[in-house]
Amino acid sequence: MLLIDIDACIGCGLCEANCAFDAIHVVDGIAEVNENCTLCGACVDSCEVGALKIEGIDREEKDDLSTWSGIWVYAEYRHGRIAPVTHELLGVGRKLADLKKVPLSAVLLTDKAGDVPAQLVSYGADKVYVVEDQTLAQFTDEAYGNALEDLARQYKPEVILAGATAIGRSFIPRVATSLKTGLTADCTQLDIQQEDGALLQTRPAFGGNIMATIASSKTRPQMATVRPLVMKANVPDPARQGEVIHCTIAPERLVSRVKVRNFVALEGDQVNLNEADIVVSGGRGLDGEKGFQLIAELAQLLDGAVAASRAAVDSGWMPYPHQVGQTGKTVSPKVYIACGISGAIQHLVGMQSSDTIVAINRDPHAPIFDVATYGVVGDVFEILPKLIEKIKQARSA
Repeated sequence: MLLIDIDACIGCGLCEANCAFDAIHVVDGIAEVNENCTLCGACVDSCEVGALKIEGIDREEKDDLSTWSGIWVYAEYRHGRIAPVTHELLGVGRKLADLKKVPLSAVLLTDKAGDVPAQLVSYGADKVYVVEDQTLAQFTDEAYGNALEDLARQYKPEVILAGATAIGRSFIPRVATSLKTGLTADCTQLDIQQEDGALLQTRPAFGGNIMATIASSKTRPQMATVRPLVMKANVPDPARQGEVIHCTIAPERLVSRVKVRNFVALEGDQVNLNEADIVVSGGRGLDGEKGFQLIAELAQLLDGAVAASRAAVDSGWMPYPHQVGQTGKTVSPKVYIACGISGAIQHLVGMQSSDTIVAINRDPHAPIFDVATYGVVGDVFEILPKLIEKIKQARSA
C-alpha cells in the first residue's frame, strides 16, 4: 500500500501531477490517495521530500540494476506447436541481445519438451530454460505465472518478452505484478536506448492516435508483450548450437486453483487473414458494400484474402473478422493492397510489416503513402476494374 508521511508532506503537488491514474490529490495541503492507486511508484519517484513510500517494496534494492542481465523470450508452446509469435520474438530478441552483447534465452514451460528446445535454438536462442512437469500440460495463469516468476527471480534477466496473445495477455501481467516491475503491452517496435541500455518499447497510445515510446530505467526486469506478426522471424539454422537448462519449480508453486476439464479447438471462421500471402483491403473510400465486391473479385483472382479498415467495419460494409488494425487483426502478407484507406495509425499498426504494400487512394497526401512500397493516386472505382481486367487477360493468356 502507499504510505504518506503527513509530517514530511509539503503539499507541493508534484505527486498529483505525475499520477497517470488520478489516484492522488493534495487536500488541505496534504497528499491523499484513493482507490485508483496501482502502486506504480511514479508519485514516490517524484516526491522531493521523501514523504511517500510503497509498503513492502525496498526501492533502494530495486535501484541496483547491475545484477540483472540477458534477454528472455517466453516460448509459447501449446498443443504440439510453437506459437509463430515466439519465432518473431526470437528474431527481435536476437537483435536486442547483440546490441547489448548479452545472451538470448527462451523459457519453455511444458509437460513434454521433446525437440522443442532444439527448434528454439535454431531460431536464435543461446540458452533454453526448460520446466517440464505434468501439471503444465494445461495452461493456467497461476502455475505458469509462478513458474516464470520463480525463474526470473533465480536467473535475473534484464528483459522478458512475450507475445500479446490470449495466453501472454492473460498471465504476463501477473508476473510483472509479482516481480513489482512495469509492463508495456501490445508493443509494435523494440530497441535499445544508447545512453543507458534501457529497452525502448513503442506502442499505440491515446486510442491509437500517437505512437508512444516507453523506457523503464529504474526497475528490472523490463517486460513487454509484442503484437504477433509485427516482427520478422529469423530463418532457422538447424546447425546452430545452444545450451538447454532443465529447471525444477517447487511442486506447491505449480498447483493451480483453476482446473481445466477439457480443451475444445475453435472451428475457424474461414477468414484466414493471418495465413494469406496476399491481402486486399478496403476502407472508407469504397463508399459502401458494392465497393467491396470489387475487393472480393480482386482477392479471388490473386488467391488472396479480403480485409477491411475499422471505418469500413463500423459502417457495416464488412464483418468484424475481416478488420485489420489496432482493434482488429495484425497481418504480415507478402503483398498488402490498400484500397481507399487513408492510413490512420490505428490501421498501420496492423499491416505495416507487410513485405510489399500497394496503396490506391485519390488523396495524394494520404498517410498510407508514407508506408507504401508502391502508390497509385486515383479513384479506386476507375483503377480496380482496369486492374482486374488486366489480371484476367494475363491469366487467360
